[in-house]
Amino acid sequence: MITQEKIDSFIKRIPPAPDALKQTVSLLKEGELTKAAKAAEKDPALSSYLKDLVNKPIFGFKSKVENISQIFGILGVSRSQQSVYSYMISLLSPKEWKLFGLNQTSFYNLQAELNAKWQKILQHLDINDKEIESAISLLPASIIVSEALFCEKIDDVNLLRSVDEIDLNTILQRLCKMDLFDIAARIAEKWEMDEKIIQIVQAASGVKPSEDETIDKLGKWMHLLLFYTLSQPSYIEAGLNDFIDFQTEYVMDIYDDFAQLMEIE
Repeated sequence: MITQEKIDSFIKRIPPAPDALKQTVSLLKEGELTKAAKAAEKDPALSSYLKDLVNKPIFGFKSKVENISQIFGILGVSRSQQSVYSYMISLLSPKEWKLFGLNQTSFYNLQAELNAKWQKILQHLDINDKEIESAISLLPASIIVSEALFCEKIDDVNLLRSVDEIDLNTILQRLCKMDLFDIAARIAEKWEMDEKIIQIVQAASGVKPSEDETIDKLGKWMHLLLFYTLSQPSYIEAGLNDFIDFQTEYVMDIYDDFAQLMEIE
């Protein structure tokens, strides 16, 4: 059994740490785009990350964007905050993945893909909320923490996977008494996110629905997005698809809407 103290020790390693990064996050939460961009420019690693991220094909910009103020201006407050959270996650990413078949590039692409598709979903639902937009960043962060926890008991994990066809989320629960979405909720608490974000990621498990109709609906969309993304061949090969036990009945009422939206490029 992996103790609660061990889990908390991994979560405590999650940034922010540098002053420029802390200032950037704080200013974005206040909606101060111009000041946030100036703060971000003081952190060369953050600036480089933002330039690489927004110039990926999935963002669809026709010309390369280099200026941080311009990047924040194009993205707006919500997507800028989401991108900075993605950077914070990248600081925690392991140099060498042991359980999941990932590397720095493939994990980076996973973040970008989840961010872009979640933005597409929120636009479809006509939701403009920077906290809700940033909620999707919690899932990649949880995958990193889960990788670290699994590596603590790698022999037990491999034995469970070979003996019984159970998903990794169930194995995580057996080892830690927490699942991927519980870990996401703990990270949300550390980042001082709104309580509604904790409820959304919990609902996204598909087995912990919310009594709040709006939150539950967002949980359904997030559940489908995670399953849809991790079902792609590259992530199946990496072993990430084993993380989610798809809850068909939970998402049936929005499934067709989701499928149609994902077909639109």
